[in-house]
Amino acid sequence: MEKVKIGVVGLGKLGRLHTALLKEISKIDFVGLYDTRLPRMKEVSGEFEVQAFPSLEALLDAVDALVIAVPTQVHAEVALPALHARKHIFIEKPITATLEEADSLLRAAQENAVKIQVGHIERFNPAFLALQDETLMPMFIETHRLASFDPRGTDVAVVLDLMIHDIDLILSLVKSPIEMIDATGVAVASREADIANARIRFKNGCVANLTASRISLKKMRKMRIFQKDAYLTLDFLQKQAEIYRLKDVVPSEKPEHLAFNLIGQRGFAKKILYEKRTQENLNALKEELSAFVTSILEDSTPLVTGDDGRKALDVALQIMRQVHEHAKLYQM
Repeated sequence: MEKVKIGVVGLGKLGRLHTALLKEISKIDFVGLYDTRLPRMKEVSGEFEVQAFPSLEALLDAVDALVIAVPTQVHAEVALPALHARKHIFIEKPITATLEEADSLLRAAQENAVKIQVGHIERFNPAFLALQDETLMPMFIETHRLASFDPRGTDVAVVLDLMIHDIDLILSLVKSPIEMIDATGVAVASREADIANARIRFKNGCVANLTASRISLKKMRKMRIFQKDAYLTLDFLQKQAEIYRLKDVVPSEKPEHLAFNLIGQRGFAKKILYEKRTQENLNALKEELSAFVTSILEDSTPLVTGDDGRKALDVALQIMRQVHEHAKLYQM
């Protein structure tokens, strides 16, 4: 297989973005589109000069793989027929609405020997990719993901809308089972929680504190990682990472650039080394689509697997249950 025949299902804002970027990837034979909203499908099809298909079944007959950008509530409804037709799928986050649906997708993928990649896009953000060569053993992680209010996103809680990005990142960093989750949240401008905070404690001692809000005046997408002799801060909006390392000062060494020396009360000497990493021109959405296609062509494991998507969903749903319980107590 030299190129992957691919199609897109779901042509909302995100589906249109997928369509635009798929046209730019050389390893793809972009076959066509499908959406139940015929006027929208005709509009996007004409804009990008891509064939519109009359049904999901017709599109599946023509492709090797499918990009699924439909609402979460119908993820399983679209994904299962694709998997049973032995088509690889790229599915937007969260993987499904329920764990039972996620399990059905994982079973279908295994039975039909096809791949699932979940669209946890922040794994491809330059700020996160900048840490690939770092040895990370987090002791404490703090995340803030804040957005301004948008009525279009209020059909789901902020945990599944925003916080799940950081849940996935943290689960990929901390290689330890979860010991405890404590979470709260409130609905301010919608029926579902608009702001939430969760504290996750892992069995290895690491603690993660997550805050997500969609009623903030300013946007923020930051993660701070504290570990032995190092502090790392990631800015996903600015697409950059900053690293501060604490090292012993060796008297015979020449002074290092961007180093700050510290002298302790008992005469010990430490230095703080500062490093900034950035790659602003990288498009994370295009990178994750390219990675999906590469995993098919090379028969390799996707960077964000279906199992990764299920784990993130599991934690998100546990947080949501606690948020709902907190809301009940608040109303009493």
